[in-house]
Amino acid sequence: MIYGLAERGEAVTNTSLATRLEVSPSSASGMVTKLSQQGLVAHVPYRGIELTGEGRLLARAVLRRHRLIESYLVSELGYTWDEVHVEADQLEHAVSDRLVERIAAKLGNPVRDPHGDPIPAMDGSVEELSTHLLDELEPGTVGEIVRVWDTDPDLLRYLSERSIGLGERIEVVERQPFGGPIVVRVGSQAQAATHALGKEIAQALSVAVR
Repeated sequence: MIYGLAERGEAVTNTSLATRLEVSPSSASGMVTKLSQQGLVAHVPYRGIELTGEGRLLARAVLRRHRLIESYLVSELGYTWDEVHVEADQLEHAVSDRLVERIAAKLGNPVRDPHGDPIPAMDGSVEELSTHLLDELEPGTVGEIVRVWDTDPDLLRYLSERSIGLGERIEVVERQPFGGPIVVRVGSQAQAATHALGKEIAQALSVAVR
């Protein structure tokens, strides 16, 4: 969770961890203390909680397992992208390293999972893309949807039902005033559909600008 918050550029505090993990702030604080004692996290003045080098490598190792399992469930077992997160949460701690690497080989060593999240390599390296959140883009911007940050099944199903997915062309048409939705066109220019997307979705979609 610390890695995920930092990846999004969000402040990592006991409060933000408690909210995301749905535990009390005191429980989150206790977890962080234990991780600190193990040399996996550090409190950085004015910046909050950060992973150490060792902690970052460990987090990426867990993410590699999780995201490869998600990819396998979709590619080989017919799961949809809104079904895999909970399943992978349960499986990631049960499968062996050997099985994880067999999964990677079977899938051709993918670098992105079904949500567009990067899959860390065995050495802990990550292939980064230059992207922007849809919420940051101005009217007239054209790009490709490359990542969906949210794992909420309802949100993922909402996107699927409207054919808003990875690899789709997206054009920002209008930003409505006073906190209103962002109007976009999604799909090839000849068949693009217009959608008004609220802030929650606009902050969940990463776009590679063309």
